[in-house]
Amino acid sequence: MSAINCQHWQLNIDPQGIAWATLDKAGESANSLSASVMNELAQILDALDANSPKGLVFRSGKVAGFLAGADIQEFDKLDTPEKALELVARGWHLFNRLAAVPYPTLALVRGHCLGGGLELALACRYLLAIDEPGTKMGLPEVMLGIFPGWGGMLRLPQRVGPQAALDMMLTGKTIDAKRAKRMGLADECVPPRVMESAARNIVLTKPPRRKLPVLQSLLNGPLKGVVAAGARKQMAQKARPEHYPAPYAIIDIWAKHGGNALEAPQLIERIVGSDTARNLVRVFFMQERLKGFGKESTFAAKRVHVVGAGVMGGDIAAWCALRGLTVTLQDQSMERIAPALKRAYAAWGKRIRDKLQLRDVMDRLIPDPEGRGAAQADVVIEAIFENLEAKHALLKDLEAVMKPDAVLATNTSSLRLEDLNTVLANP
Repeated sequence: MSAINCQHWQLNIDPQGIAWATLDKAGESANSLSASVMNELAQILDALDANSPKGLVFRSGKVAGFLAGADIQEFDKLDTPEKALELVARGWHLFNRLAAVPYPTLALVRGHCLGGGLELALACRYLLAIDEPGTKMGLPEVMLGIFPGWGGMLRLPQRVGPQAALDMMLTGKTIDAKRAKRMGLADECVPPRVMESAARNIVLTKPPRRKLPVLQSLLNGPLKGVVAAGARKQMAQKARPEHYPAPYAIIDIWAKHGGNALEAPQLIERIVGSDTARNLVRVFFMQERLKGFGKESTFAAKRVHVVGAGVMGGDIAAWCALRGLTVTLQDQSMERIAPALKRAYAAWGKRIRDKLQLRDVMDRLIPDPEGRGAAQADVVIEAIFENLEAKHALLKDLEAVMKPDAVLATNTSSLRLEDLNTVLANP
């Protein structure tokens, strides 16, 4: 067996007997685990069952990254509990099959590896993370109001311990390659230039995987109830189960059903059919549509002016400075602006270890009590208190001094844009 070509996958066997499975989903810029991709993966495992390789390496054929996760487009078709169960069962059984193969398997993770993509990687014996800024791993299903049903709730706690795993699953946050290595999620973290040789070496030498410390093993076993109770208590401070059921389902499926959602079909039906999940999936599609609009635009901001140095305005200004923009921050006095600068320095000081780099970020965050930066800014953001008359006066003044092609934005959380823009000549 030398090679297998499918619509989405290509399987090649190298001279050392290692199978390289490259996913390059047809007609898409990013890889996702649609039904057809999963069916072809099953066919690849069928072929390798008949002729076992020395090892199997999964990699991406996309510049965009490894695997974005399940195909969200297919969620719209889950109009019955039976279809939802079928979707969960498809990934659960296929990834369990992958985890049980007799030969070593490795996921070569370069770029994003999210949701079902990370669950595929977790089903491999080894995970090799490529040390690049774009390499991010996570199980963000909770942000769509659902849960990682293809083995993530089982295998992530086994890799990194239950507390770290629940933190990732309940927040949806991602981690980079180096942190993945420190946590034990990744077995190795290497630069791109040596990734193929490193993958080949791991598969051929079959090093033992790092074991969980004894305490973490106990917390993932007989002491699960203690961890679950603590997680529920923390979650209750953020959201009620009737409004946001997914995180509570994750805790219960891990603690009571060993991460196997198929043992709790009532939870699958409740989550997939919930208004929360439907609305969050709808928000996801709207965000993707907005990203598409952004790709078509030639607008590129370099200077930002923020009015209002409170928590929201100050942190928006600090984030823009971190992202490389020159930011002027306006408020009534330097005394009002100073806390925002102090907060930004404390926050970025924890993230940026290089003092020169930290200084460059802070140099881009410029206090501007007189508001002179508004005339040079490409984007002007008002972030003052929630009062319609005060915002009207400010927006009218800002429009008078802004560049004609600059963008005027608001950070309001309670006032309607239709009410705010009535004082503007060009709303």
